[in-house]
Order: sequence, then structure tokens, then C-alpha cells
Amino acid sequence: MAIITLTTDLGSKDFYQAALKGSILTILPTATIVDITHEVPSFNISYAAFVLKNVYHYFPKGTVHLIGIDSVFSENTKYVGLKYQDHYFVGADNGIFSLLFEGKPDEIVELNIMQDLKYLHFPLVDIFVKAAIHLAKGGKLKDIGLPAEGIEERMLLNPVIEKDMIRGSVIYIDTFCNVITNITKELFTKIQRNRDFTLYFRKSETITQLSWHYNEVPEGEKLCLFGISNHLEIAINKGKASGLLGLHLSDIVRIQFHG
Repeated sequence: MAIITLTTDLGSKDFYQAALKGSILTILPTATIVDITHEVPSFNISYAAFVLKNVYHYFPKGTVHLIGIDSVFSENTKYVGLKYQDHYFVGADNGIFSLLFEGKPDEIVELNIMQDLKYLHFPLVDIFVKAAIHLAKGGKLKDIGLPAEGIEERMLLNPVIEKDMIRGSVIYIDTFCNVITNITKELFTKIQRNRDFTLYFRKSETITQLSWHYNEVPEGEKLCLFGISNHLEIAINKGKASGLLGLHLSDIVRIQFHG
């Protein structure tokens, strides 16, 4: 079964997303197309990497993940196909893969698919689609590109760690307006060492204990927990934390440990 996932910043208002899907189905009518998201903020590769990193491994091995973020033609950007943990990825080598993968890809090629000039400003429906369909049908990376030595590196903004404190930032806000930070469960546990803590954000707002689930506090109350992404979340039970607490992307949060 040919599965192709789509992660783009195309949105749902315009015709671009439909054109992308139609171009896939024209060549491979039996393809199973799965939308991961088309609502990535324009050109925000770190946001897209966070989303895809938390979902691609739920798909069967051999799935092809087409990434359409900041992929418009540029003389300085190359288009690549990669294999990582038995999944295939197609996209622009703009740093997103260094944020997406924990280690080095098993195989990388720079795509050498000839582009149709009428699609020069929309490589998604030409180069990326052709590459994704080739891989989804069981084709080899070596048949659509030349071996590449590495990928463009991009650094994430990591939490700042001091003796009894972690200072992190907001990296994602989901549909429920839950606020997700760049503080992982592994880092929190390592620095906490079973001590009490206070989570500070937006001047006077604080939380002093972890919850296991959202309904652990009364409706309308704020909480923090480690969700499916294993990153620290700030939420309100059946409420919109981002709006009600005034938290936005890149805002700073601080955890102070006591004792």
C-alpha cells in the first residue's frame, strides 16, 4: 500500500493544497494520502519539524513523508530525498531534517528530477510529487538523485540550565490552545531530582505540581503535564490556555526547583 503524508504551510483557504493532492492522484490513483497538517505558519521549519517528529513513527515503515515548507525554487536550496528509520522523506534541504532526526539519515540523495518550467514556482506538484510517488511504489533513492554527504544544519533554541532552574520557551500551541514548551520530560527529571518546583510564566502566573491528565484539576483551572510529545505543556482543563494565560510562541517559561 502506497502511503504519502503531507506536511505543508499551504493552509486550507487556497487551491494549492488541492492541486498538490490532485497531482499525486493523477499519477498514482491508488495512493493513500494522509494530511498531517497544512497549517504550519509560513516558512516556519522548526514548527513543522516538531509536528512531524511527533507523528511519523506512528505510520507503517516505507511511508513517504512529503514536506512542503519553504520549498520555492532558490539557487541556494537543494531538494533531497532521505531514508531514516525505514521511512522516506522528500523536501527542501533548508535545515528541517536536522531538527526532525535524532541521528544521521541512512541514505541521502540530492534529487535530479527534471522540473517542468510551468511548475517553477510550485516544485511541490512537480519534483516532490514525482519523487514521493517513485518511493511509494517501491523505487530506490539512487534512481532519482545523486548521493549527498550531509544535510543543512539548523540549531533549535535549547532550554537554559542552571543549578536549580530551567528556563525554556514556548515552541508550539495546539488546536486546543495547550501551550507546549521545549522542556522535555527527560531534562525535567534530570534536573528535578525528586524536588518540589514552581513553574513561572507571564509575570505572576505559577504552577507547583505536575498532573497526569487534564481532568485532574477542576474545569477552568490551569495545570502542567507531559503530553504525548514528552514536552512540558501548560493547559487549562476544558479551557484555552494560550489565550486565557496570554502565552504565545517564543514566550519564556521558568522552572525553579526547591530543596
